[in-house]
Amino acid sequence: MLGMALGVMALIVVLSVMNGFQKEVRARMLGASPHLEVVADGGRMADWQAVLNLVEKHPQVSAVAPYVNGQGMLSFGQSVQGVMVRGILPEREAELTDLAQKMKSGQLSDLRAGEFGIVLGVDLARALGVQLDQKVMLISPQGSITPAGMVPRLKQFRVIGLFEIGMAPYDNSLALIQMNDAQKLFQMGDQVTGIAAKLHDVERAPQVADALQRQLPLNLYANDWTHQNSNYFSAVQMEKKMMFIILSLIVAVAAFNIVSTLVMAVTDKQADIAILRTLGASPRSIMKIFMVQGVVIGIVGTLLGCVSGIVLALNLDVVIPFIERLFHVQFLSKEVYFITELPSDLHVDEVILIAAISFVISILATLYPSYRASKTQPAEALRYE
Repeated sequence: MLGMALGVMALIVVLSVMNGFQKEVRARMLGASPHLEVVADGGRMADWQAVLNLVEKHPQVSAVAPYVNGQGMLSFGQSVQGVMVRGILPEREAELTDLAQKMKSGQLSDLRAGEFGIVLGVDLARALGVQLDQKVMLISPQGSITPAGMVPRLKQFRVIGLFEIGMAPYDNSLALIQMNDAQKLFQMGDQVTGIAAKLHDVERAPQVADALQRQLPLNLYANDWTHQNSNYFSAVQMEKKMMFIILSLIVAVAAFNIVSTLVMAVTDKQADIAILRTLGASPRSIMKIFMVQGVVIGIVGTLLGCVSGIVLALNLDVVIPFIERLFHVQFLSKEVYFITELPSDLHVDEVILIAAISFVISILATLYPSYRASKTQPAEALRYE
């Protein structure tokens, strides 16, 4: 029973944690990036106002905004860090993503055209050693040609805010500036990199992208969040399936314990089985006795595993910090993993599936010992009694 309970509990907890990881990472990704983007060949879109109006008219689109993306290097003192620079319109960005709510210091609305302010991730600011109101040097790879050769473009920006998404790829490598400042820095004129959109239903992003793609010119492409992060989510799904198969082996081992227990019971009760047979018990009734014994073991073990697995999965946010404090360890380092907490998302359908599989395995485990008991010959069993 305990072996079966342990296998079922492990399956429920591990799958809940993997569901929680997928849900949490997706929420944080979509909190810092748009649900859908329309981009142009070469990363420069000239007639972007018309594209913005086209995207905005779609009934599934709730917010839309132009943006400018570029790569650069931030320098402060002796520290230099490579960054992804994103030029935004703060008033529209607040409707598009959760960045305005993720500000640890300052306000996203403080980004104003011509003032050359910059908002950094907390880890990026910590790596540079920069604080609020201090000035950093942003170096753009799009340099200017001079008689001395190619010279990179330099511009001083004042740090007006810090944000924290909770994911290392954003917190240590993303810098936000006003879109007009980004256009000047990257010499884009009135062009933008693309149009970002937020949808009412994120699950319908692929359908919306397909619908928009049919209306866009040939040099423009609509990409949704599932396409942009397809490799990650495919890997998570594959890992989840493999973990289900691997952890099911624990239940299978518990089923072998049921087989061995019943085989020993049949061997020990040979004389009793023979006496029952002589009193008129049929092979079928003998078989039922041992099947019931094995099924009871499976049912009780499965129920114990389900209850303990559900309780543990629902209280991981309390159990894991307690273990970390008790043993002075950190299971999820922010430098290594996307998120630092161990999330859990319990799915009822998965619990039912695990319980059903465990129950079926426990039934199958009773077949051989029960069949062996039903074939006991009374004369042979009682010969030496």
